[in-house]
Amino acid sequence: MIVELHLLQNFAPANLNRDDTGSPKDCEFGGYRRARISSQAQKRAIRTLFRERQLLPAESLGQRTTRLGEAIAASLVEAGKPADAAQFAAGNLIEALGIKANSKRPEETSYLVFAGADEMAALAGIAENHWETLTAGFAPGAERKKAKKTELPKEIASEAKRALDGHRAADIALFGRMIADLPDRNRDAASQVAHAISTNRVSMEFDFFTAVDDLKAANEAEDAGAGMLGTVEFNSSCFYRYANLDIHQLVKNLGGDRDLAMETIRAFMIGAIEAIPTGKQNTFAAHQPPSFLLATVSERAPLSLANAFLGPVAPKGNEDLMARSIAALDGYWGRMAALYDLDGVKLTVAVDPAYEHALSVLTGSRAGRMSDVIETVLAQVEC
Repeated sequence: MIVELHLLQNFAPANLNRDDTGSPKDCEFGGYRRARISSQAQKRAIRTLFRERQLLPAESLGQRTTRLGEAIAASLVEAGKPADAAQFAAGNLIEALGIKANSKRPEETSYLVFAGADEMAALAGIAENHWETLTAGFAPGAERKKAKKTELPKEIASEAKRALDGHRAADIALFGRMIADLPDRNRDAASQVAHAISTNRVSMEFDFFTAVDDLKAANEAEDAGAGMLGTVEFNSSCFYRYANLDIHQLVKNLGGDRDLAMETIRAFMIGAIEAIPTGKQNTFAAHQPPSFLLATVSERAPLSLANAFLGPVAPKGNEDLMARSIAALDGYWGRMAALYDLDGVKLTVAVDPAYEHALSVLTGSRAGRMSDVIETVLAQVEC
């Protein structure tokens, strides 16, 4: 069973997701340049919203970090262990797991490891239970890599690897993880999030800004002018956003916990609707919510509606960019329904009342609010 979300969201001038030069990300689609927001930026915003809004309990969330050893050591210190010895023990445990250490900072892993709160707690418990073994050869003030170490029993490594089961971390279940040195601890993501692309042809613009030196005297003759000059690139676009969620994969990833799966589906839908990437938000404050949401539940293969915008949308007459984008998506769904067997797909739509007139094919599937769409989907889902 697949839940799919199709959103249309217009942003005022913004630079929500930058490339390596600081410019808003873009791409070519349908032969035209489009604004783009990467899937990674959207997923990060969703994960952040989980915590900020407490959509899921902290113990059911993970952390992506190179500082897994530091987290284990901090738990050991809370349990009353000396800080330097705790760091030594945590480093040995990470090494026993077989995760490659950073060559310059051996207390850190060489790549980001996505670990759940329960997994971190379990690893800290293993380190505490095997404290004497993990601190053998420790000398206060000595570097761990230079300290005299004894070969760790294989049982410790096996126990630590078993702790990394990922069955309680909802965000790991949603977005998956890859641990290069422990491929059997990887998780296939239950969700897919597409790069958001603008329905319109993008026009990149530049803001030339000046900053005043507050401590410079107003009548100072020398060094007249601004204290700083610069430019910021931005654009304003209407984005088509698409994401899907494989319910069966989600339940599998969560070890069969159907109650947590339902909580996760709700949180994912709220996050997909409300989360906005944070790039340059202090400069632009682009906090415009989606004006349109189509949610589907089906047993068929996923169906993105991005090709509704192969030809870029443009305002026409009294119809603004959002109205034209909704009409284009509505018409494309109608064509796909005529071309393929979509009779078994359950549809629910929420739309800004100002744009209800743009619907034709989907008009009979309207719900009231975004929250009504979420509740409708949850009632249709079978975990």
